[in-house]
Amino acid sequence: MQAERIKFLLEQKESDPNEPFNYYALAIEYKDNQPDKALDYFKKLLSEFPEYLPTYYHAAASFFEIGDNFNAETTYKLGIDLAEKLNKEKTLRELKSAYQMFLDEIDE
Repeated sequence: MQAERIKFLLEQKESDPNEPFNYYALAIEYKDNQPDKALDYFKKLLSEFPEYLPTYYHAAASFFEIGDNFNAETTYKLGIDLAEKLNKEKTLRELKSAYQMFLDEIDE
């Protein structure tokens, strides 16, 4: 089933390379089983589609999972700034909460 979703999303990405959701959906699909591939998609989103807010939460978590605390923190902060700019209160709360958990984790 996952292979079918990935195949579909890859086709969608090829047919509409300017749609950030396609890259985001691929990153989410790869996140658990192929984290390096997921991170490549998150990095692409951060560099080419920096206004795509959903990226920041999962990208920061992915950086943290590989021990890249600098990029995790930077990504959380950029996401928080973007959520404030876009006035997305729910996403802002989620990012702030995740960022605080990240800070608590690295302080231990």
